[in-house]
Amino acid sequence: MPDSHRVYVGIGSNIERESNISGGLGDLEREFGPLQLSSVYESRAYGFTGDDFFNLVAGFDTQKSVSEVSDILREIEFRYGRQRQQEKFAPRTLDIDLLLYDDLVMNEGRLELPREDILKYSFVLCPLAEIAGDEVHPLAGKTYTELWRTFSGSREDTWKSAYHPMPSRA
Repeated sequence: MPDSHRVYVGIGSNIERESNISGGLGDLEREFGPLQLSSVYESRAYGFTGDDFFNLVAGFDTQKSVSEVSDILREIEFRYGRQRQQEKFAPRTLDIDLLLYDDLVMNEGRLELPREDILKYSFVLCPLAEIAGDEVHPLAGKTYTELWRTFSGSREDTWKSAYHPMPSRA
């Protein structure tokens, strides 16, 4: 039996946020099993003018390879209308970013681990610190709680939401 790997993904949407996030979580749960979910955070659109985003982090264990996980995440995004030719900073129906795969460090094309967004954006680091606070960033050598405590970027653009997603069972 293959080894199990701990994976964390960042999830965001600013188009039909509730339905896209709930549906995406349902798809993630069907593909990977039980999910550990952070709270949902709202954040302003970054790099463009648009509606606010819902963001959260999900953790799960899998025996799939990093490339298999990445491919499944892309498939789920496409089911919800994601188009890869979009600009980096644009509205999103559903965005699922592979943040961590164990403590793997790699940069091969579209696969960059750990994802640099962890250290750049409060809407990624804050929910990651919430559910993986004691784990250590493989490059920074600090826990996610410590990284969040010393985060020098803007915290004002990310706030806890009252929205609590339930995965779609359809």
